[in-house]
Amino acid sequence: MTIKISVIGTGYLGATHAAAMAELGYDVVGVEVDPRRLASLQKGTLPFYEPGLDEVLMSNIGNGRLRFTDDAAEAAAWADVQFVCVGTPQEAGSNRADLSYLFSAIDALAGSIKQGALIVGKSTIPVGTTAVLKARFLEAAPDRTDVHFAWNPEFLREGFALEDTLHPDRVVIGVDDQESETALRQVYAPMITEGIPFIVTDITTAELVKVAANSFLATKISFINAMAEVCEAAGGDVTTLAEAIGHDARIGNRFLHAGVGFGGGCLPKDIRAFAARAEEIGAGEAVAFLGEVDAINLRRRDRMVQLTRELIGDDLTGRKLTVLGATFKPDSDDIRDAPSLAVARLLHQAGAQVTVHDPKGIPNAERYAPELSYEASLPAALDGAEVVLHLTEWREYRSVDPSELAALVASPNLIDGRNVLDLEAWKAAGWTVRAPGRTA
Repeated sequence: MTIKISVIGTGYLGATHAAAMAELGYDVVGVEVDPRRLASLQKGTLPFYEPGLDEVLMSNIGNGRLRFTDDAAEAAAWADVQFVCVGTPQEAGSNRADLSYLFSAIDALAGSIKQGALIVGKSTIPVGTTAVLKARFLEAAPDRTDVHFAWNPEFLREGFALEDTLHPDRVVIGVDDQESETALRQVYAPMITEGIPFIVTDITTAELVKVAANSFLATKISFINAMAEVCEAAGGDVTTLAEAIGHDARIGNRFLHAGVGFGGGCLPKDIRAFAARAEEIGAGEAVAFLGEVDAINLRRRDRMVQLTRELIGDDLTGRKLTVLGATFKPDSDDIRDAPSLAVARLLHQAGAQVTVHDPKGIPNAERYAPELSYEASLPAALDGAEVVLHLTEWREYRSVDPSELAALVASPNLIDGRNVLDLEAWKAAGWTVRAPGRTA
């Protein structure tokens, strides 16, 4: 029997998961309550940018394996495995995770879910959430003890989401019964056959995996940014320092790139929610360091403003500045907690005239920060600039000719907030350059 799959919530995670499951050959229905997003997906159009995903989406809608609806009850009654992929944003006025979307999803499933179905959470959650969801479900449907719960954290990276879903570096499932494990082994049989590690654990451990992984990555990034602060004070070079320590196999060189820091819809809110939950369960001291990880990360944004002032003076009133990048990372249109936009807004608040360029993120950025100016053309964005701040490492910015750009700006001043440009080439083209953690 072919497993029928529903995906509740078709934002970035859900739409990717739904398309990937259909690509693996399953019949899939995605449930979306937002009318505009639903209409877009039903037409085979992604409401966000993700390389390669639109072709897979359209292909599987065309072959009939994938469809989208706003009828959660119909999907609940039809599917054998129900993946819950709704968002868990930071709660307003708190560091805790907002679980309201999860509660709504469980409520929607409870009334009509198929007999013996498996509910599988994929959202990033505070440890202990599955038990809360199961209790809520049974309160709404006390006779449905045949329904099983499991947790299956996601590890996709924006820009590589489809590859990370179809060919992940590991699959983790948290289960408390053999039936759930058997069902998920069937769902992920292509990955198991491929030799991808398949880790079976209890639900509590599975709930911890994603927040622990994100906390470790955030800590590594903030560590090298802390070293950038030391290098700036002492006159060292953080890029050489990172290279040297990265050759130690125990450390590795990935995520050892000093710059403007991390952002996006995961790392910042996840480490805050993890710390908040740890405090609730009496383990706050164990992750207290995450507060400093967060603080180091936010300081890097202020440092970009300081570097700007070091180049052209303390008073930024009326000064023309260009920010290269609006998204939190390249190959995405996601501007959530983007360091680039945060810096642009800080510069604007200091009185500067800020123009932002980005290959994909301008429409989202304009809605989020309408006070800034935007240019889709790179030459137009650079026209008359006194400082250019490179804050998102799009390939387009690394491939430009600095000599050609020097002719467009009023003053050839560059801040490489990502430490990825060839600064010697920019200097040779007449630019004055600054980068976090490096000497002038």
